[in-house]
Amino acid sequence: MRGGVAAITVSFISSAGRAAASTRPRRGPSLAGRLFALQAAVVVVVLAGFTTATWLQLGQATDDATTREMLSIARTLADAPEVRDAVDDPDPSAVLQPLAERVRLDTATDFVVVMSPTGQRWSHPNPELIGERFIGTIGPAADGGFVTETYTGTLGPSVRAVVPVLDRGRVVALVSAGRTLSAVSRELQRQIPVVVGVGAAALGVAAAGSWLVSRWLRRATHDLGPAELSRMYEYYDAVLHAVREGLLLLDGDGRVQMVNDEARRLLALPGDVGGRAVDELGLPPALGAALAAGTGGSDEIYLTADRIVVVSQAAARWSGRRLGSVVTLRDRTELRELVTELRTVRGVADSLSSQAHEAANQLHTVLALIEMGRAEEALEFATGGPAQRLVDGVVAGIGTPELAALVLAKAGEAEARGVELVVADGTALPAGLADPHDLVTIVGNLLDNAIDAAAAPDAPRPRWVRIGAEVVGPGAGVAGAPEVVLRIADSGPGVAAADVERMFGRGWTTKPAVDGRARGIGLALVDRAVRRHGGDVRVSTERGSEFVVRLPLVVT
Repeated sequence: MRGGVAAITVSFISSAGRAAASTRPRRGPSLAGRLFALQAAVVVVVLAGFTTATWLQLGQATDDATTREMLSIARTLADAPEVRDAVDDPDPSAVLQPLAERVRLDTATDFVVVMSPTGQRWSHPNPELIGERFIGTIGPAADGGFVTETYTGTLGPSVRAVVPVLDRGRVVALVSAGRTLSAVSRELQRQIPVVVGVGAAALGVAAAGSWLVSRWLRRATHDLGPAELSRMYEYYDAVLHAVREGLLLLDGDGRVQMVNDEARRLLALPGDVGGRAVDELGLPPALGAALAAGTGGSDEIYLTADRIVVVSQAAARWSGRRLGSVVTLRDRTELRELVTELRTVRGVADSLSSQAHEAANQLHTVLALIEMGRAEEALEFATGGPAQRLVDGVVAGIGTPELAALVLAKAGEAEARGVELVVADGTALPAGLADPHDLVTIVGNLLDNAIDAAAAPDAPRPRWVRIGAEVVGPGAGVAGAPEVVLRIADSGPGVAAADVERMFGRGWTTKPAVDGRARGIGLALVDRAVRRHGGDVRVSTERGSEFVVRLPLVVT
């Protein structure tokens, strides 16, 4: 199932729209179509209201403009000297009628009436009405003010203004100018093409904008309807969170778009990582840089604070355009522990198998000595061999059974490769020092490296590996706390001084790759396991290599 989830996820992302568009049954308009219809309805309603409001406002503005115009015409005529002079004539109409008609024609008004302060007409567009009383409000004007109103007179409803004619502060006459509402309406109707044109232009622009938005949304949603989008999201979210592999979806800029629960667990991510750059999430530098680069990779091994993670990265594309990348994460921590334990068991089995013939020969020798009556020599021969001394030293000095079995297994493996594994006298590695799995990881990797170094072709003879441990009392450890100092040395060629600073990092190794498998992870695992328990690990290269591990001893 290598890369299976990544391939399925990439395929799902890059082909969901195409598959849906070509195979799904139509259940109604698409989201883009519904949005366009909604926008069109809203635009029509808004423009209808806007046009109505504009028309009403234009009508009111026309009425106000007409009122101001009539007031201005009436005041201009009232200020004319001819009007004041004609008031004192025996027949004012003889002078005022021609003057008023000329003003009416020049200003395109419907009537200009000059009257006495009591309202008796001295002029009128209909000469037959001269001498009769003016129909309308004149009281404020007769008192020295002015009147503007819409009133129904002899010519029908009209917008009119009435102002006084003053002579030395005394009201001697009144002047009224007006325009019928039908004339005002004709003026307003001339604005209809402008209002309609503006409304049509606005409707066209709004329709074009709605169409462009609908077209963009159609492409973005692949012409899917709301129900289809909702269903796709539900399945998409369910798939991503249900898989047992960790998944990260990154956009083209390396920012997190989606992270499932398993990825959060493996990378110890906080809850608010959406939209953040992947190299700003506090990941180990090598892992963060690899994910940010987006260069791809398959089954690459990285170390987090407490886990071994297998990372695969693949590009997600749509119509030839790269959308980002899909990162899958698999936990290899437990697998690594199981492999270590399996190697330990196999080592013990191989050691027992290789010593079977030797044990049989020793047994025959012991039996022969007893038959010869030399019991003391038989006892000394049976208990004084190097294998027995190794077992006695391991059992007496190492209190963790799993670790003792590992050392015995490594002893057999070392012997098969021509290397002697020696347990230093006085070795004391108490039980309960750390988690057995971590101890197996630490000691197993260091012993593997030591045996490989001692068995190397350029290693000097005799070939040996020595392991020892001691408890350092209070005052000698960190902050005066008691600690266990574990030493593993070998007779190999040693490590170059320039490599000491980087040998505990991921990828450092002096061994060639086997079957394409990545190397350079063992010492990194040792370093993390040691630090997880509050200790440290150092290396000396004076004679061969000697690794010194310090672990705090918890006294209960």
